[in-house]
Amino acid sequence: MMNIKPSAAIRKSYNEISALCKKTKAPVYLTKNGEGDLVVMDLETYTRRESMLKLRETLLQSDADIQSGRVHTVEETAAAMRRAIAEVSDGQQG
Repeated sequence: MMNIKPSAAIRKSYNEISALCKKTKAPVYLTKNGEGDLVVMDLETYTRRESMLKLRETLLQSDADIQSGRVHTVEETAAAMRRAIAEVSDGQQG
């Protein structure tokens, strides 16, 4: 369901629009003079979308790496993970 409101509604009905965003977990599209102007969404929905976009970017990059042969063995990956853990552990002790 698409929620569309005139831009004046944000000034007049902020609490209503905020509640609508939180309840539906969907963006509200604001129009100005009948044309699309802004999209408003609650912070939780925004954060979730950003996380999903970052994950998608990572998966696409991983797929591109696989397709081009840029892969690592299990042993190489495990060694890199051990090094990363050691670096974090060393940094916490100092």
